[in-house]
Amino acid sequence: MSQGTENSTHFGYKTVETEQKADMVAGVFHSVAAKYDIMNDVMSFGIHRMWKRFTIESAGARPGMKVLDLAGGTGDLTAKFSHLVGDRGQVTLADINDSMLKVGREKLRDKGIVGNVNYVQANAEALPFPDNHFDIITIAFGLRNVTDKDAAISSMLRVLKPGGKLLVLEFSKPKHEVMRKIYDLYSFKVMPKMGALITQDADSYEYLAESIRMHPDQETLKGMMQTAGFEQVEYTNMTDGVVALHKGYKF
Repeated sequence: MSQGTENSTHFGYKTVETEQKADMVAGVFHSVAAKYDIMNDVMSFGIHRMWKRFTIESAGARPGMKVLDLAGGTGDLTAKFSHLVGDRGQVTLADINDSMLKVGREKLRDKGIVGNVNYVQANAEALPFPDNHFDIITIAFGLRNVTDKDAAISSMLRVLKPGGKLLVLEFSKPKHEVMRKIYDLYSFKVMPKMGALITQDADSYEYLAESIRMHPDQETLKGMMQTAGFEQVEYTNMTDGVVALHKGYKF
């Protein structure tokens, strides 16, 4: 899947200058941050909670572990990991977007989750953490918004401990033609209208639908992870491949 030329990249279906994309994506998430949780529930009919629950179960977090929830947004995974790693563990919620971080911080504090969680504004392509630092990294519905996905995957490998695992939960390619047609109709006709209704922002949800289509498919992403140096890479399709969970290890 092409990511554009050296000086250009994709913003949805548009081709933009590479240095512009981060600001344009930031604008999308500044716009939708306050209603992000509501939109996730409405758009996925609540199924995103099942996708995330499977990701948590696959992560195998245990007391004392260090977990990085990258592009962690409003903190759904961080909240679960906080309970699993306990007082001796630590969860870092990192997101490039300060509006999303603020929403996540407020939500988790309202739930009383404060002791073992810290918040870092970070670019996935150049993570500001030491080498060999985390036991687990998750990135849920965030990789497709990254400009240089290869750089981000390599950066994640660097900050993982040997024996650590990466889990990438992301929209992917439905396996069956009927599902693809239904999904296209829903994404391009229904999602922007719902975005306009709930957040008064149809354009951002049109971008999100387009960004899903431009994201590498299951096998391509598996290959990107292997090229970066991850081993035992495998993926699980959910909802007919509308979403896939990729898992890989650093040895």
